Amino acid sequence: MILLLLIGMLAVEDRAAKADQVIVVKSQRTLTLLSQGKVLRTFKVALGGTPVGAKEQEGDHKTPEGHYILDRRSPKSRFYKSIHVSYPNDQDKQRASQRGVSAGGDIMIHGLPNGFGWLGATHRNMDWTDGCVAVTNGEMDEIWELVSDGTPIEIRP
Repeated sequence: MILLLLIGMLAVEDRAAKADQVIVVKSQRTLTLLSQGKVLRTFKVALGGTPVGAKEQEGDHKTPEGHYILDRRSPKSRFYKSIHVSYPNDQDKQRASQRGVSAGGDIMIHGLPNGFGWLGATHRNMDWTDGCVAVTNGEMDEIWELVSDGTPIEIRP
């Protein structure tokens, strides 16, 4: 009985934990939420339509790579909820400027396009975003609850 009570208390504690870091590993197509170094949840994701390499300019359909902040959210976007990634950072802007192009922007973690929630996990069969990180709508609900504005995100190759 005591063991069951302790297990129940740990489960409640895990649910109450908020993520203090988000890591996306593009090559594995994963988004992981961490709290004090402990994995809270890992999700499979779809990326930009040209997933290999870091985002270099607007319209290249690449998901950026680097250190950013999840800085704001929108419950009413073209997609089922979205959380904005602070791309481009200063280094991204400098690289784009040296090449004479716009770095782009509006990189998000988001659910499926409005009206397409029925696709569910099948959306992950291909990389389809313009550079964002996409999850199912149910997964977006979990991320929405576990991640606060101001949380750092690292996007790795």
